[in-house]
Amino acid sequence: MPVLFVARSVKLSRWGSDVGLGKHVYKVGVADGDPKALAAAGWAGENDWKILRSREVDGTSEEEALERLARKERMIDPDLYPKLKGTAGVFRLRAEQVENHILVTRALAGDSDRLELKLKPADFADYLIHNALR
Repeated sequence: MPVLFVARSVKLSRWGSDVGLGKHVYKVGVADGDPKALAAAGWAGENDWKILRSREVDGTSEEEALERLARKERMIDPDLYPKLKGTAGVFRLRAEQVENHILVTRALAGDSDRLELKLKPADFADYLIHNALR
């Protein structure tokens, strides 16, 4: 069964911050089976990728998931940045988008307590998976 996954590379995040993309850079993809083997092989010339979240999906290809997510978020063009070496599915996010998503989700669930949010990479991964499956 296909697995939708979100991965993060610390080195690529540092590069994104250096070139003005921000430090929240994530790879989204669909793999047949366990995506850890793909992460070990690496993308975009980096080999320190970690799978943050994954979810099994029925009948969703990588192209469909990326197309749905690209409607909502900005995918980094792999042809524009040679560092990416043709790696599709690399997205840059802003922390405000993820914070707003969490606040609205909490409010709709009835948990509208004003708690201080401290975003973690797993929160960004949950946000990307949620929007890729919409």
